[in-house]
Amino acid sequence: MARLKHTDWPARLWIVRHGQSAGNVARDQAEQAAAHLIDLQTRDADTPLSELGHAQAAALARWFAALPPDERPTTLMSSPFVRSRQTMEAVAAALGTDPDEVLVDERLREKEFGVTDGYTATGIAAKFPELAEQRARVGKFYFRAPGGESWCDVILRLRSVVEVLRRDYVGERVLIVAHQVIVNCFRYLLECMDEAEILEIDRRADVPNCAVTAYAIDRDADGSRFGLQVANLELPLDRAGVPSTGAADRPAGPR
Repeated sequence: MARLKHTDWPARLWIVRHGQSAGNVARDQAEQAAAHLIDLQTRDADTPLSELGHAQAAALARWFAALPPDERPTTLMSSPFVRSRQTMEAVAAALGTDPDEVLVDERLREKEFGVTDGYTATGIAAKFPELAEQRARVGKFYFRAPGGESWCDVILRLRSVVEVLRRDYVGERVLIVAHQVIVNCFRYLLECMDEAEILEIDRRADVPNCAVTAYAIDRDADGSRFGLQVANLELPLDRAGVPSTGAADRPAGPR
């Protein structure tokens, strides 16, 4: 793992997974019932936060608002999916930021699951046994379901986001709210990992809802390096006494 030596980066970058969604709850229920389909009445992009997810978003918002003024985010970027936008709306309100100033970027959207969208792991194995076998053989990093994306596809679109951060937001304090796979794929890029390293991190634990991963320029280091400060920090929820959640990616399909 390497640290990036250049200083043409945001002064600080936070990447946060959205609060618990109604989809997380429905997925857990479907898995417990060994159902093949997740019972959701909305498409994935329109799935809102759960009641707990709203509480988590509020706790995250209070945590950012409690930072000294010269340490708070100056730029807010969100996935277009409703659960991410609702999480960011809570933060923007706490910071006194006009909601219209939140930058919504489709490149930060959830990984696309293609034909397996809406199925549990049990359902995928039953309806698409050949795809399940292929994913097991190829691995989640490279596997792409028909009509969907692999992790490599997600990484490809995030490379252009990184270029924008290095071009337009040098010296800014940027907060991104998105999804579990997005958090991990950013880590792959920003920490110069390889497939084995990021999949080991993914295997050990899920990204908790509203957990904070932060990067900053360490000006005390030789060459003022840009690097990881903390990964998956759950302090905002701990301080607020709000339960932490992190749905596994296996029940969600071939993430």
